[in-house]
Amino acid sequence: MEKIWLKHYEPGVPESVEYPQISLFKMLEDSASRFGALPAVSFMGRVITYNEFLTLTKEFAAALESLGVKKGDRVAIHLPNCTQFPIAFYGVLALGAVAVPCNPMYVARELIYQLNDSQTETIITLTRFYKMIKDLQPQTGLKNIIVTNIKDYFPGMLRFLYTVAKEKKEGDRVKVEAGDYNFLDLIKKHKGKKPKPVEVFPEDRAVFMYTGGSTGVSKGAVLQHRNLLANAIQLKAWCTDLKEGKEAFLAVLPYFHSYGMTTALNLPVLTGNKMILLPRFVLADVLKTIDKEKPTLFPGVPTMYVAINNAPDLQKHNVRSIRVCNSGAAPLPVEVQQQFEKITGGKLVEGYGLSESSPVTHSNPIYGKNKVGSIGLPIVDTEMKIVDLETGETELPIGEIGELCVRGPQVMEGYLNMPEETAHSLRDGWLYTGDIARVDEEGYTYIVDRKKDMVIAGGYNIYPRDIEEVLYTHPKILEAAVAGISDPYRGETLKAYIVLKEGETLTEEEVIAFCKENLAAYKVPKLVEFRSELPKTMVGKILRRVLREEELKKVSTEKK
Repeated sequence: MEKIWLKHYEPGVPESVEYPQISLFKMLEDSASRFGALPAVSFMGRVITYNEFLTLTKEFAAALESLGVKKGDRVAIHLPNCTQFPIAFYGVLALGAVAVPCNPMYVARELIYQLNDSQTETIITLTRFYKMIKDLQPQTGLKNIIVTNIKDYFPGMLRFLYTVAKEKKEGDRVKVEAGDYNFLDLIKKHKGKKPKPVEVFPEDRAVFMYTGGSTGVSKGAVLQHRNLLANAIQLKAWCTDLKEGKEAFLAVLPYFHSYGMTTALNLPVLTGNKMILLPRFVLADVLKTIDKEKPTLFPGVPTMYVAINNAPDLQKHNVRSIRVCNSGAAPLPVEVQQQFEKITGGKLVEGYGLSESSPVTHSNPIYGKNKVGSIGLPIVDTEMKIVDLETGETELPIGEIGELCVRGPQVMEGYLNMPEETAHSLRDGWLYTGDIARVDEEGYTYIVDRKKDMVIAGGYNIYPRDIEEVLYTHPKILEAAVAGISDPYRGETLKAYIVLKEGETLTEEEVIAFCKENLAAYKVPKLVEFRSELPKTMVGKILRRVLREEELKKVSTEKK
C-alpha cells in the first residue's frame, strides 16, 4: 500500500528516525549519564534518582550473576508495579539474560505453564506468593527464588506502619527458606558491585512477553532489544512536545504487559523522565496520586478513563496536570474521550498495538486530526496493509474490510517454541494481527473487530464493537460488552452485557429499544444481562471470551 498516511502526520513528526545499535540496559546507562540527579522512580512517596536507579540495577545484576545467571538465561519477574520491578528488569537485561514478566494474578497452573514453556530457572516474586512458588517449584525448572516485599522501597514511616499493620493481620513475617534469597539482602551483599561486562547486541532476545488473557492459549512473543528500543523511540517521535527530563509518567498500566512496559517504563527511561508507580488501578489512589504528584502523561485503557470520568468525588481532586494520554488495549468510546479531555484539559488519543509488536503500531495524532472510532495512523517507520480474510494473500483497496497486517522495527522475532504459529503470523516480514480492519483515503485505520469475535447471525457478519459503541452513548450505561452466543435457529445470537452507572436503573426492554433506534435490525441484541462488573484482563481489556465460556457452561448445565 502507498504510504498515504505520511501526508497526514502532524507537524514535527518525522517520516523516519535513527535507531542506535544498543541494548536496553545501555539506554538506561545513557539516560543516567544525562539525567543522573533527576527523579527516576516514585513509589508511595519514595523517590530514587537515575543515578540511584542505575546503581541498584548494577548491584542486582551482580547478585544475579553470583547465582549463576548468565547471558541467554530466563528470569521471571513475578511482580506488580513497584520499585523492584524496574530494578529487576534492567538488572536482568544488563546480563544479557531474558526477562519473563509474569502476571501476579496468575494461578499456579498458568504460572507453571509459563515457567516451563520459557525454561525459566530464576524468579523474583513477592512474599505473598512465596508459598505458591515453593509449592509449584518441583513441577518446574526453578533453581533460584528471590523474594521481596511490596513495602521494601516504601518511605521510612510508611514502611513501619505497613509492617505493623501486616504483622498484626498475618502474624509472623514470611521467612525465606534456606537456598532461597531475599531481594534486599542480595542488593546489600553486592553493594557497590557491578556485573562483569557482557556484550549484548540489538538482535539479542530481551523479553518473552506472554499474550495470555483475551485469546485463549498463552503464547510467548519473543521481543529483541532492538524491537523494544525502537518502539520507545517511535513513541518519542510521535509525541512532538515530549520534554526530556521534565515529564512525569503515571505508571498504573502493569509493567508485566507490553503496553505498560513500553509506554510507562522504557519510554520514560529513554527520555530521562519520572515514573510514578502504582501497583494496580484503585480509583481513589489514582486520583490522590494525580493530585499530589502531578503526572503529565498517563497511558491507560478506556476502563480507567471511564472510572475517572464517573468518580463521585472527582471535584475534590486536581487532575489538570495531565497533558497527554494514549489509550489502547480496547476501543475508546468517543463520549469517554471527550469527557476526559474536558475534565483534565489534556489530550486523550486512541492508539493500537499488540504484544507481538512491542506493542504500538498505530496512534491518532496527539495535536493533529483525530478521527472518531479510528486507531489513527501507522506510527513512524511502520507500514500496514489490509488483506483478504480467506487467504491473506490479496491486498485490498481503500475502504474494504480485511485483516490488518503491519511491518516495522518493533515487530517480534516470533513465538517461543511455536514454529507453526510463527509461520502463520509472520509472513515475509508482515505481522498478521488477527484484527479485522479498514483504511480510509487518508490512511486512518478502523478496527472493525477481532476475527474470532465476529458473530454470524441470520447470515449476516456482525461486529460486536459496532453495537458496543452505540451502547456507550446511553447516559445510564457505564460499561458494555456484546458477544455471540449459540442459537439453534440463527446459528448465533447477540447478547449485551451491561454495567450501569451508580444509582441508575434500566430494563432489558429499554436497552433493546435504544438499540433499535440506533442500529440496523440484524445488529440489535436479543438478550441483555445486567452485571455489577465485566470480566477483564489485568490491563483492563474486557474479555468477551470469558462471557462466551460462561454461556457455554450454562447450556451444558441445563442439558444435564
